Amino acid sequence: MLAKGQKINDRYEIVKSIGEGGMANVYLAIDLILDRKVAVKVLRGDLAKDEKFIRRFQREAKSVSDLSHPNIVEVYDVGEEDGQYYIVMEYIEGKTLKQLINKRGALTLPEVIDIMTQLTDGLAHAHEAYIIHRDIKPQNIMILDNGLVKITDFGIAMATNATQLTQTNSVMGSVHYLPPEQASGKGSTIKSDIYSLGILMYELITGSVPFKGDNAVEIALKHMKEKIPSVRKQNPLIPQSVENIILKATAKNPRNRYDSVREMHDDLVTALERDNEKKYVFPYPENDIDDTIVVPTTNKATKKPTKEIVTPPEEINNNEEPELISKNKKKSKKPIIIGSIVLGILIILSIIYLFFFQKKDIKVPDVVGLPIEEAIEMIEDAGFKYTTVEEQSHDVEEGLVIKTSPKAGSSRKEGSTITIYESIGGKYYELEDLTGEDVNEVKARLELLGINVTVEKRTVDNPTEYKDKEDLIIDQSPKYNPDEETILEEGDSITLYVPNVVDVYPDMVEEGWTEEDARAFAEEYNIEIDVTYEQTDDYEEGKVIYQNRPAGDTIVEGITLRIKVAQKPDDPIDDLLPDDGTSNDNQADNKEDTTTNQTP
Repeated sequence: MLAKGQKINDRYEIVKSIGEGGMANVYLAIDLILDRKVAVKVLRGDLAKDEKFIRRFQREAKSVSDLSHPNIVEVYDVGEEDGQYYIVMEYIEGKTLKQLINKRGALTLPEVIDIMTQLTDGLAHAHEAYIIHRDIKPQNIMILDNGLVKITDFGIAMATNATQLTQTNSVMGSVHYLPPEQASGKGSTIKSDIYSLGILMYELITGSVPFKGDNAVEIALKHMKEKIPSVRKQNPLIPQSVENIILKATAKNPRNRYDSVREMHDDLVTALERDNEKKYVFPYPENDIDDTIVVPTTNKATKKPTKEIVTPPEEINNNEEPELISKNKKKSKKPIIIGSIVLGILIILSIIYLFFFQKKDIKVPDVVGLPIEEAIEMIEDAGFKYTTVEEQSHDVEEGLVIKTSPKAGSSRKEGSTITIYESIGGKYYELEDLTGEDVNEVKARLELLGINVTVEKRTVDNPTEYKDKEDLIIDQSPKYNPDEETILEEGDSITLYVPNVVDVYPDMVEEGWTEEDARAFAEEYNIEIDVTYEQTDDYEEGKVIYQNRPAGDTIVEGITLRIKVAQKPDDPIDDLLPDDGTSNDNQADNKEDTTTNQTP
């Protein structure tokens, strides 16, 4: 396992593990040169010294790197460093089709047609490049949020022009999607992928796989012997044209299947347009296949792989002519003898499977609250596989385990996959007293945490106090209580109240406004001003002593505000001065000034 922060080729920095396969581990990494997320598949350490697996791994890299199609995962780089063989691919941020099926069950028919059309288009491109996937299943299909489908994991892909197969006659891929010819030990062809596509389409329409069983051998036998259930019996609204695609793709006899994925693709494109189509009839016998099942075993003494071949008894044709059966009595007993021997072998193999190959039940360890790396190690040491899921939590610190599924203490088969839920912290907010803060700053801060913020205006008794303070928070809901902790999580709501500051006239007289203040006020609010002067000793000279618009009235742009300004009265002693001309001139000047400054 690679650790977080470890670098490959001084370029790809590991972020976390995102999956394990039988051949390789997959990690999320950052391409430090191009600054983008990538998926890095690294050949497992226990296989990195096996030339056979190295060749398979390199074949996958070569296979996929030769492909360029929007429905096939793109390969950016391949290489080897210090014995580590790796493939760098595009990182798909989405979910697998299996996750989608588990969540929703059966999909709608338009969704199924859209998904299958994309799959067949991508796989046809691979087949045209002489690449067979051999492991088509919903776990290997990613679907993005925009509906784009991507085929992944060509880990057991096979080049059709290769000189020999790796692991010849081994059953590979998932048994729920396994073509009959692969179950019988024959090689894969493009028609093998077509069969798996048909099973996948059945699952998308119904929400479950067609063949189930207690073990792989039982399921494989059903693929070889049983007819696929009718999707129209389960849902009569399914058109016959759609069921025909499934029937033709999942035929037991490869000769009854589509000749190419492109042909299946073309049928999918027009499926919903073809009305009154008759049920597909197989042109060739469906039982015209080899009933041999290949069961890989291990010889403990030699440590070399061997195989057991189990052949069921031939079916006896009851319509055979009597004279042909009685012709040789010794020969007529042979099928019975062979059948008995084979039946005995099957029973012995079943017992061997139950006692030696049936995986034991073990308990899931308790890893809640542990660092994710430590939890993974404990899960693996216990004999399980694992997958990780990130989840928000304000109770569990980032990087620690929130829970597992199945939960700790429950029993599962050895080798089962345990889902570990890793905390990424929580988008939450511990409520504070927000009054007096700027509403725009608080709103931005809370919305980053995923909290819904509503801003409302509230009438205040003294609006003039909030002049130029319209963005000041004066109240909140929920209210802050210092004696009680209130937590707002992502998706919660809060309402912030700001003053409803209506522009009104101030009380210029009481507030001691000057003429200069009043003129500036009029200019700011785009109103006219009419100033007159009154001589008085009751007010300080230059102060406003009257306004025609009462304090608190709403300001309306363009109207006229009339004010009176205090003026110092004339000094009476001036009347007692001798009339030498000078005083009269000065007095005249003063009167002239007074007259000039007055506005009629």
